[in-house]
Amino acid sequence: MKYLFLIYSDEKIETAMSQAEMGQLLQAYGAYTRGLQEKGVYKGGEPLQPVSTATSLRRREGKTLLTDGPFAETKEQLVGFYLVDCGNLDQALELAAGIPSAEFGTIEVRPVMDFSAIQKDAG
Repeated sequence: MKYLFLIYSDEKIETAMSQAEMGQLLQAYGAYTRGLQEKGVYKGGEPLQPVSTATSLRRREGKTLLTDGPFAETKEQLVGFYLVDCGNLDQALELAAGIPSAEFGTIEVRPVMDFSAIQKDAG
């Protein structure tokens, strides 16, 4: 089953890091990613640009509304994600616990909906 690991962190924490601290964090992420790849569960993942680069889009009554920035003001921002394919939620949670930013942020583990099963049931 596929799971998305949504990585939330206060961007101010990372921008306040020294070059050495940021280097250590990036090395930890590299090692974590390699570990997922070696386990054969890694399907993708990327860091995101800062929330200040975001644009939120809404469609209301046929009109498109654009807003600079994220959908909501929060203490933590979505900073990256991993997509994995593993056996069950317990395994997904175990894998997500290794994400380096879990030490100072939040990792949301969410199952990916399998549309092929829905389409098969509807057809």
